[in-house]
Amino acid sequence: QVQLVESGGGLVQPGGSLRLSCAASVSIFRFYTMGWYRQAPGKQRELVATITSGVNTNYADSVKGRFTISIDNAKNTGYLQMNSLKSDDTAVYYCNLEHVFTKTNYWGQGTQVTVSS
Repeated sequence: QVQLVESGGGLVQPGGSLRLSCAASVSIFRFYTMGWYRQAPGKQRELVATITSGVNTNYADSVKGRFTISIDNAKNTGYLQMNSLKSDDTAVYYCNLEHVFTKTNYWGQGTQVTVSS
C-alpha cells in the first residue's frame, strides 16, 4: 500500500510563499504521475499541478507562473512551491500519485493552506 505524507501548510499573508512536501513510500520517478489538488470550502476538488517522469509538468491556469511542482527522486518526495499567494489559494491541498499503467490512485491526508492578512 502506497503511503503519502504531506507537510508544509499553514497561514501566510497575501503575496507570501509556502512550500508543500509530499513524502511517498515508493519511488515516484518512473511509474507515477504526482499531482497536487486543492479543495476550498464549498467547492469541488480541483487540479493544481502534475509532474510525470520528473520533468513533464502541467499547471492550472490560475497558478501558472506562481506555483512550481518538482520531485526529489532520491528522497521519494514531491514539492509544490507556491509564490505570490492570493486569498483565492486558500484551500486544503492534497498530494496524489497515479500509476502510469494501472491508473491506481493514492491520496495524502491533505494540508491546510490559508492566505489571509
